[in-house]
Amino acid sequence: MDLQTLPGEPWADYGLIDSGHGRKLERYGRFRFIRPEPQAMWAPAQDDWQADGEFVPGSDEEGGGRWFYERPVPAEGWPLRWNEVTFQSSCTPFRHLGFFPDMAPVWDWMRGKVADKIAAGDTPQVMNLFGYTGVGTLAMAAAGAQMVHVDASKKSVAQARANAGLSGLEDRPVRWIVDDAAKFVAREVRRGRRYDGILLDPPKYGRGPDGEVWRLEEDLPGLIANCRQLLDADSRFLFLTVYAVRMSALAIGELLKQAFADLPGTVEAGELTVREEARGLMLPTAIWARWSR
Repeated sequence: MDLQTLPGEPWADYGLIDSGHGRKLERYGRFRFIRPEPQAMWAPAQDDWQADGEFVPGSDEEGGGRWFYERPVPAEGWPLRWNEVTFQSSCTPFRHLGFFPDMAPVWDWMRGKVADKIAAGDTPQVMNLFGYTGVGTLAMAAAGAQMVHVDASKKSVAQARANAGLSGLEDRPVRWIVDDAAKFVAREVRRGRRYDGILLDPPKYGRGPDGEVWRLEEDLPGLIANCRQLLDADSRFLFLTVYAVRMSALAIGELLKQAFADLPGTVEAGELTVREEARGLMLPTAIWARWSR
């Protein structure tokens, strides 16, 4: 299987300005932030970075740390826009800013896979598992898909619904589900449901609303197998992203290749990247695998 690069290009409200020496400088609307980035092992284009704030990681291995600010930044967040979707960005305790900008090319790709169905007057049925604050869900809803958004965090789903309101998309057909993703998918299989597309962005480790434990290496194969049962020969895609550094794109590509061996279509795998504005180099952010037809 040949690996592919799926590059994220800068847009009006987001860009990777510069990177190097284990850090990256990004713009989020009118604000600039510095965050840790172990993949940026090279030297930056410039040494005199000017930023509104920086996330400094803790000394422990659990990913702790805190934000330090050079200028005031709204604690409640500020709105950003991607195409038709407006959403709230904020400096979270988890070092990111309430969404994952490297997913932008994935949103574009998914919209392209169902565009002909929408043009023909059909309404594609798409599920977003581990949907977080809903930017991917709203990107698909804005294009004309009927969405099922699933996340174990009540707070994340509430933010996703608020983002729908910010976007003027609150009347689009979206089911907002607070549930353990694996349990929800298993129930959908028992109900005999089908989908035209599924997006999965699972964490390495997580807990469901009732204390269910999710471990990526142990639980991903079973979840993929159940997702396969929700797709058929008329479905269009399954897209999986993984941010766990110990897993290979080849490994998750082979997982999908075996799971979808009985369906027509193509399995591909590779890396998500973001293009740096200073030099155009590609900063790798995650691995992905997808089935599509």
